[in-house]
Amino acid sequence: NFSRVTEFILLGLSDTRELQVLFFIFFFLTYAMVLLGNLLIIVTVRTDPKLSSPMYFLLCNLSFLDICCTSVTSPRMLVDLLSRRKTIAFEDCIAQLFFLHFVGASEMFLLTVMAYDRYTAICKPLHYTAIMSRHVCCVLVSACWAGGFLHSMVQTLLTVQLPFCGPNRIDSYFCDVPPVIRLACTDIYVIEWLMASNSGLISLVCFLVLITSYTFILVTVRVHFTEAHWKALSTCASHVMVVTLFFVPCIFIYLRPFSTFPSDKHICVIYTVLSPVVNPLIYTLRNNEVKVSMWKL
Repeated sequence: NFSRVTEFILLGLSDTRELQVLFFIFFFLTYAMVLLGNLLIIVTVRTDPKLSSPMYFLLCNLSFLDICCTSVTSPRMLVDLLSRRKTIAFEDCIAQLFFLHFVGASEMFLLTVMAYDRYTAICKPLHYTAIMSRHVCCVLVSACWAGGFLHSMVQTLLTVQLPFCGPNRIDSYFCDVPPVIRLACTDIYVIEWLMASNSGLISLVCFLVLITSYTFILVTVRVHFTEAHWKALSTCASHVMVVTLFFVPCIFIYLRPFSTFPSDKHICVIYTVLSPVVNPLIYTLRNNEVKVSMWKL
């Protein structure tokens, strides 16, 4: 694509050596918690026959996506925090961008499917087993992965066709669309709006669908006032907190022109590092069945 840039320099989160060491310790412990917590959920769900409902099948897939999402950025960031020269090859940068949007968009779609699953279980309990059969769950999860792949292909193809002839300093700790396309030596007005309408609208639409489904659940709970429905409401409240933590930063970053706003690398930490840590805590500590199965395991 006529680019003369063969590598990028990642500026990271801080230039101060002491802060880099503190960041390394914090993010190393966080990454270890993500791996251990989500792997524990996957093993627990796979080994306990009692956890065979669609909700736990979807939870198992969410844990796998959380591991993938944080593994795209965290290992590279940990290495760079201890390195003097934080460089990444052009091909590696594009690959990181592709996989980040692949698993990120897939997780957005999956969270939407999980909200639909909770809506069906609470608002249509008599039809739940027929609506959310094993086959339907597999189809929905496959659609989430396919949607994430198509989204990522669009973002990647729009990025690689841009010419990069310098500078090559990315004001972030990983390669993402906003900081990378700012370095293109051409007018990116049309491209950035195409990307914003892609990533930003996906984030916004999925978030609105989630909020709508939980609103219907809230209305159902207020009508019935049973103990089981109140328990469902408590679970859904924790789910809303998780999706808000994941979606709001994405909407803030992607649903706007990239070139006219400064880098938001500190906000990116929320959905690339912190959200995958919170997910296993919320979905296990708020669920007695999973906790009992973990103790048995």
